[in-house]
Amino acid sequence: MKVEGQVCIVTGGARGIGQEISRQLAAHGAKMVVVCDVNTDNLKWTTEVERIVGRRVDVTSPDQAAELIEGVRSEFGSVDVLVNNAGITRDNLIQKITDEDWEAVLAVNLKGPFNMVRAVAPVMIEQDAGCVVNISSVVGLDGNIGQTNYAATKAGVVGMTKTWAKELARKGAKIRVNAVAPGYIRTPMVETVPEKVIDSVVSRTVLGRLGEPEDVAKAVLFLASDAASFITGQVLRVDGGLVL
Repeated sequence: MKVEGQVCIVTGGARGIGQEISRQLAAHGAKMVVVCDVNTDNLKWTTEVERIVGRRVDVTSPDQAAELIEGVRSEFGSVDVLVNNAGITRDNLIQKITDEDWEAVLAVNLKGPFNMVRAVAPVMIEQDAGCVVNISSVVGLDGNIGQTNYAATKAGVVGMTKTWAKELARKGAKIRVNAVAPGYIRTPMVETVPEKVIDSVVSRTVLGRLGEPEDVAKAVLFLASDAASFITGQVLRVDGGLVL
């Protein structure tokens, strides 16, 4: 699986799953991987890796999303792959979720991908080629206690994925849009989950372990590569058999 010569953008790419996605794309031939994060300190590592650059971007801002896309196209000549990975959680039971926590999660997880794809769509249509991979979650497919806001956004990502797959290719453009739905992956976000919850998840997972960021990154790499040239509008679970 290669993404030879492709210019890639990974939002939320500074840590965890996003960082591993960025590294995998660079290692498999990308011309350049633009790693985005709201925290510039998280981007310091990008200066040490060949064919990776960091950019501070707040995906909840339509202007910053548009400026990023135009800047990347101007600097590197194209935008071939967009991975919408930026996401946050503000977990609580429905009766305890505040308006602020609801709005914050929707802004990053749902409005963020919307802003990015709205900005990149004209570029990919003009190129007559492109690939978008959205990071959803099994929570968006199956729900989860205490994650009403997160589940709503990740279900929305699935709906947008299928819609964009139809819209962006409707006039014959070679643009593919897919999603990856990870289960429980060993990341800083999951490390905050109580150990007894993790033990319960592992016991219900057919493959008997948590996922690693590399497991998700390789799925994204596949969907971004020519190996998936006839795949669009799909959601690929990467959950070790947590839900069967």
